[in-house]
Amino acid sequence: MEPSRSIEIERTFDVEAETPLPDLWTLPGVASVSQPELRELDALYLDVYDYALGRAGYALRRRTGGPDEGWHLKGPRSADGSRVELHWPLGESEDIPEALATVVSGVVAGELSPIARIRNTRNAYHLRDVSGGVIAEFVDDRVRARDERQGVDRAWREWEFELGAAAPADAVGRTELFAAVEAAVRRVGGAPAASPSKLGRALGL
Repeated sequence: MEPSRSIEIERTFDVEAETPLPDLWTLPGVASVSQPELRELDALYLDVYDYALGRAGYALRRRTGGPDEGWHLKGPRSADGSRVELHWPLGESEDIPEALATVVSGVVAGELSPIARIRNTRNAYHLRDVSGGVIAEFVDDRVRARDERQGVDRAWREWEFELGAAAPADAVGRTELFAAVEAAVRRVGGAPAASPSKLGRALGL
C-alpha cells in the first residue's frame, strides 16, 4: 500500500503548566479561532538498537487517537524546518506494515524495537482566514512520556503551531507569521522549545 504524504512545517514552544494561552486572534490573517478539540494520543516510537534511525533524522511511530492515527515516518528536517511525513493506516495488526518496513530498511539496518511511549492530552485549535481556510493548527499539549530503554518517565507541557493549507505560500509571509506567533508566546511567558522534538525530550535530549 502506498502511503499518504504531507509536509510538516511547525514551531514548538515550551510553557509552564499554568501558562495562559497566547492571543491567537492577533496573528496575521487570522479571522477566527475554533473552539478546542480534545484528542487523547498514544504513540509508540521505534528504532534500531543504536538509534541509527533517529541519528539519521527520522522518527518512526505507531499512534492511536486523533484524525491522523496510524503509522508515521517523519524524515529529516530541511533548511526551512519542514519535514516530509509518510502515513500508513493502523491495520488490524500491531506489526509494522511491510511497505513501511521496506522504506525503513532503505535507511537503516537492524531489528526495530520500542524506544519511547508518548501519551498526550491535546487541545487543538484551528486558526482560519476570512474564507474559512485553515492558516494553522495550534495545539496545547500535556505530555507524559516514558523512555522505554532507560525506564525514565517525564512529563511536560508544550505548544505546537503547524501551518495549514491557507498559510502564506511565500517565505516572507511565513517568516512574518512565525515571528508573530513567537512574539505572542513570549508575551505570556513561553519560549521556543529547547528540545528538538517530543521524542528527543522523552529520551532526555
